Amino acid sequence: MGSSREDLPARGQQGQSADHPDAAAAALPEELPEPKDEKQPVGAGQGPLFYIGGSNGASIISSYCKGKGWQRTLDGRCPDYKLKWCEVKSRDSYCSFREGQQLLFQLPNNKLLTTKIGLLSALREYARVSSKIHQPAPCLQAKALRMEEFFPETYRLDMREEREAFCTLFRESQLWICKPTAANQGRGIFLLRSQDDVASLQAKAQSSGDDPTFHRMPFRAPQARVVQRYIQNPLLLDGKKFDVRAYLLIACAVPYMVFFGHGYARLTLNLYDPDSSDLSGHLTNQFMQKKSPLYMLLKEDTVWSMEHLNHYINSKFSKTPGLPRDWVLTTFTKRMQQIMLHCFQAVKSKLECKLGYFDLIGCDFLVDENFKVWLLEMNANPALHTNCQVLKEVIPGVVAETLDLALETFHKSLLGQKMLPLRSQRRFVLLHNGEAEPRPRPRGARPPPRAPLAALRALEGTPGGESGNLGVAEAEHEGRKRASPRGS
Repeated sequence: MGSSREDLPARGQQGQSADHPDAAAAALPEELPEPKDEKQPVGAGQGPLFYIGGSNGASIISSYCKGKGWQRTLDGRCPDYKLKWCEVKSRDSYCSFREGQQLLFQLPNNKLLTTKIGLLSALREYARVSSKIHQPAPCLQAKALRMEEFFPETYRLDMREEREAFCTLFRESQLWICKPTAANQGRGIFLLRSQDDVASLQAKAQSSGDDPTFHRMPFRAPQARVVQRYIQNPLLLDGKKFDVRAYLLIACAVPYMVFFGHGYARLTLNLYDPDSSDLSGHLTNQFMQKKSPLYMLLKEDTVWSMEHLNHYINSKFSKTPGLPRDWVLTTFTKRMQQIMLHCFQAVKSKLECKLGYFDLIGCDFLVDENFKVWLLEMNANPALHTNCQVLKEVIPGVVAETLDLALETFHKSLLGQKMLPLRSQRRFVLLHNGEAEPRPRPRGARPPPRAPLAALRALEGTPGGESGNLGVAEAEHEGRKRASPRGS
């Protein structure tokens, strides 16, 4: 299970450094527009400024930006950056953000997806509203995605009625897993196996809920928790439990341009034993596996590429009835995409959107022995370390294409150009193109800015894209159309 973050303020991953990539990224799009009338700070050089907060993926992001001639600033409060990538969200970053002029990593309220209670609440609300608004024809009902088909049964412990419902239905033969809503790297997770475990949990949750200081001091209070039905029949790889990390990329928020990206499979070092109390056999993340004294010797075995996983499933399960060849790269991939899109649709109208916001979210999926796909959680600021060979091959490409697509869609939105085709799109798959939709505007938000004249002049004649050779007048006209109520 990967990283998860609170909203503002938030905790980032600590102590994780990304290795420098061995090879430069493939063809990169043009740089952010540099308005000619904008003053550069002294000593900034000729390129735009970028800032990286934290160590997660820092060397990969820095190599990408410096390869484009950009200049790194170490001043987190510098107002003149063009790209800001921080693993810890800061309220100041959003207050000083200049829409249409800067790129900022992480949507302010991505906790709607990336905390366990946020995702659970969003999926429940979406299911409730969809059942009332949409009444699909009988021929389409089978295609509708239902929450219980991909998300394990889950209860909130911070709500008395749900806590009591869980305690009532729990049976000794069942296994449940308890998780803090916004912790990461397996912290605070434990298993529930007995009535004594449940009674102890209920007493702690009750005492916290009844304590008036719990409500007066939310930052000191224990995190809210969920209990989730444990998938006890996972598909095993050579007897080991695994899950798959994939990526949901929101490359542009105005309009929404949302993509799916392949990641990798994560395996435990130990053989799977559902009766074991050792969490490293239940949780696949690298943080848990590193606790083993055998990790340094066997770490390459804990991460598989998707191609390796596909080859394994082909060879070991070729005679499984109804399982198509290349299941991993076809059926499984399509199912992950379907689930991700469903989750995005559940929060689309509630996300805080400005031109220049972008986000990369890590999504963790488990496959059971019946080849049913389960979404375990979605994570803000996914781990970008490259401490084994597969990660060195996967992560730099994910980061480079994330930034490529964020830059290209930013430019096209700024100039009112059509998004497709995207020349920087390589391995990511488009899930949602929001060009034809009204632009999402949270309550109280300002209308999207029109492209500054200096920026349009700087970009005039930019190759690539349908409107790449627009003159200033035409680009200004397109920008007005893009910002009008009809197209917003």
